[in-house]
This record gives sequence, structure tokens and C-alpha cells, in this order.
Amino acid sequence: MEKPLGAQISHALKERGVKVIFGIPGVHNIELYRGIEEAGLEHILTRHEQGAGFMADGYARATGEPGVAFVITGPGLCNIMTPMGQAYSDSIPMLVISSCLNPEDLKSERGRLHEMKDQEAAAGTVCDWSKTALDAESAYELIDRAFFEFESSRARPKHIQVPISTLGSYAKPSKKLTRVCVNQIDQPHLHAKVAKELEAARRLIVIVGGGCIKASEEIRDLIDKTGAASFSTYAGRGVIDEKSKLYFGATLARSESVDVFEKADLVLAIGTTLSEVDLWRDEVGHKCRLIRVDIDPSQLGDQHKSDLKIMADAKTFISGINNNLKTDKILSDWTATYVTERKFVFRKQVNAERPGIVPVVDTLFSTLNSDTIIYSDMTQFAYVAKEIYPMERPSKWHHPFGFGTLGYALPAAIGGKIGKPNKPVVAIMGDYGFHYTMQELGVAVELKLGIPIIIWDNEKLKEIEDSMIGSQIAPQAVVAKNPDFCKLADAFGAHSCRPNSLTEFKNALRRALSADLPTIIHVSSDIATGKALDES
Repeated sequence: MEKPLGAQISHALKERGVKVIFGIPGVHNIELYRGIEEAGLEHILTRHEQGAGFMADGYARATGEPGVAFVITGPGLCNIMTPMGQAYSDSIPMLVISSCLNPEDLKSERGRLHEMKDQEAAAGTVCDWSKTALDAESAYELIDRAFFEFESSRARPKHIQVPISTLGSYAKPSKKLTRVCVNQIDQPHLHAKVAKELEAARRLIVIVGGGCIKASEEIRDLIDKTGAASFSTYAGRGVIDEKSKLYFGATLARSESVDVFEKADLVLAIGTTLSEVDLWRDEVGHKCRLIRVDIDPSQLGDQHKSDLKIMADAKTFISGINNNLKTDKILSDWTATYVTERKFVFRKQVNAERPGIVPVVDTLFSTLNSDTIIYSDMTQFAYVAKEIYPMERPSKWHHPFGFGTLGYALPAAIGGKIGKPNKPVVAIMGDYGFHYTMQELGVAVELKLGIPIIIWDNEKLKEIEDSMIGSQIAPQAVVAKNPDFCKLADAFGAHSCRPNSLTEFKNALRRALSADLPTIIHVSSDIATGKALDES
């Protein structure tokens, strides 16, 4: 049965497994809203398109399924481009569908409502690809292409735009899609070769990144069999159990980790870009062979000059290596004592660099169970936690790593809670970062989402102030007046509290996890000293 294409798109998305749409309707994209209810999709009305993008991102990270957002032409698309850039940086599957001006008006510069010089090209700067569908068949083909690529290659956001008139034109429904793609890119002829190299190594180091989150079992098996020491990137935390005796943790960025890599006789890096935010230096620090395994070929030819480049899916390839390992031939010179000593030093350094945060992170860990999904923002609390918070399983702590945007945590946590309503979800933000997306608190209240929202308040842009001082620059523009966060929560209809000690913080967190509404937990940066903000 023919229907307007905007309605058919909702049905096509439903048939491809989509359950939730995040977005904001506008005069230019209302046809996208014609079929949402009929298709049985849930729509989340966000307070800003940036919120829609971060919610789609958080939903995707929690569920493993693509997050989908509807936005309008011009400013709507511009507003969601920051979340698209974050999703691109962190390899998150997100599909953004927007309207665009009619074909005769594209790039015409006639002063049309929401007109941009080149909307498709603008979006293309922050996603995998941005395409225009001028008819129904093109729209369906692009949707299918997006979902195929989400499963078959490095997951990254895609953008499809459809002219306003095309959305309103009648079209036949899309054809049924059989999802048969399973990501099993492999290089089986290299299994035995790599296995022999691992067997011969006496001081093997394995580095795991975010591309390994579905290969945790295989990688843990590999480490057990080879006696390898290991590191994870921040995105790869939880792939290796924190209790593993030869695991250095997410401490690659510690400059002293170079001393460890200098002792290695072989390094195996799996599913990681070894980017600036992973290392905070130009090179890993090894003087031995480096083997890289990655699904994205562009990562295999970077500045790290790997000796053996393997384009493969981590789970499939590591499983193949494990099947070829002769464990009776493997010896390791790494000792648990050495690793424990190094980790102790690293933790001391973290505490010295940002005093007073480690005890709060420890309290957070002792309160939450391992099933909790945590979303953090660009704040000093998160910078400490991502190095020392123990992670037993992967994909449980999400942070805007590469793109590094502020305002991520609250809307992303809302998306995560919508995707996993029966799981505990926590948001952690700095006082300044909260300003970016605080309006999305209304969504959490509206949907009655019991999310603890921890606001780490040091009453300034403390990380920037510290950087200025370190660069011998007199601090400028690093202090912003905050609202009364508890009164703000009251205005939205949320719960709130201001704990004055670690014990009060723990109790507040427990109450918030079982609450029927979101709870702002306003935490002063000196809570660990017992000199937290006054209730008055």
C-alpha cells in the first residue's frame, strides 16, 4: 500500500529492528512523523537536537543496536553534528535522518528557510558518509546500506537527508530485508604465524581497545595461555578482568608505562587506534616487533609503524590464534609482583595530580554493582576514574573520548536507560559541563527515569585553569556562576541532595538508584576532606 515516503521510512526502520527514535519535529520534517505511531516506534522528544544525538549515542552503547535520530534542515542538523562527531570518534553506530530543501533549492542561495550552502557536505565532515535520497528507492537503499555497514565494518554514524517534497510524496513500502551479515573478517592464513610469534615471546604485551568489547572471552583466554602482560585503552576497559594478575589497567597514558614497553619483546595491539587520547605521546615506547589487528585498514598504516598489519575482526582472529597456540611451549618472564608495584605507583601519581578525587571514586565503586552502566563527561572526576575505577566487564563505562565534547553524560545516560530500563544507569558531569545539556533533565523527569546524576562541582573549569597555570598563563575565563543545582532539580520536578561526606554520598547514591525519578547529587570537590558545600 502506498503512503507518503516519510511514513514508509518509519516502517522500514521498524522492519530493520529499530525500536526508538530520538528527535524534534519541525515544519520541514513533519512527514517523518506521520508513520511513527503506526509503525509501533517509540519517539523521545528531546529538548535540543544535541540531546537527541547524545541520547542516540548512549542508546547504541547500551544496547549494541544503532541509535536513530530525526532532525530538521539547517539548524536541526547543525545542532546534532557535535554528537555525530563524537560518535564518529568513538565508533558508535548512529543513523541521523534529516529533511533537506527541495532539489530545485539545494545550493541555490535563495534565502529559503533553514537554508545552508551545502547541508550534505557539512554533515559529511563529522560522519562516515552523508547522502541525499531524491526518491523512495534511494532512501531505502541508503537505509539498508547503513545497517549493513553497522554490522560489517567499523561502526560509525551515517546521515541520510531527504527533500521535503520527496518525504511527502507517495511511495511503495520498502522490500523486506534479510539481515544475514555477520562481522567475521579474518585472515586465517596468519593464525599459525602469529601464534608461533606469541609462543616464542617471553615478555609479550597485549593492548586492547574499544574494538575488542565483543572479544573479551577470546582475549582473556589468549592472555591466560600466553602469560602476557596487558594494558587497555580507556575505551577497552573491562575487556580484561581487573583481577588479572598481569594487567596494568588503563594506564597507557602514564609516561612511566614507556619503561614497561621497553622491556617487551613483542607487542600485540588489538582493536585500538593508539590515538593521542590513548597515549598522550607520539609512540608506544616499545623497541620490539609490533603486531596490529584492526577491522579498519586506515588504522594499520599510521605513525606507529607496525611490523605486521592484520585487517580482521578481533573476536574471529583471536579465536583463530587461540586454536593454534601450543601452550606447553609458552614461558613468561612477567611477574605479578612487578605489575602490582607499577600499578601502585600509577595510582599514587593519579592521586597526586588531582588530589581528593580518588576516595570519591573508590566510594562510587564500593556502592555500584558491576552491572551498572556509567556515562561520564569531560570532568576531572572522570579523568581520575577512567584510570583507577575497576572494570570487570566491557562496555559498562562510556565517555566522550576522542572528540571530547562537554555535555555528553546526561543525555547519553537517558538514552542508555531507555535502551536498558532494567539496568542501573549513572551520569557523571562537571558543574560547567552540566550547563551544556541541563535542559535534558526534563526528558528524564518526563519519562520517570531513576538516574543518579552526579555533578562534580569545583566551581570552575578546573582542568583548564590547571592547564593555564601549568603553561604560565594567568587564568582567564575559567569561573562561571552556577545555579543552585538542587533548586534547579526542584524546578524540573527531579529529586536532589547535597551530601557533605563520603558516607552521605554513598547513601544518596543508593537512594537515587531505587528512585522513581532522576536525582541530582551535587558533590563538592572537597567532599573527601569533610569540608563539602554547606546545605545553605
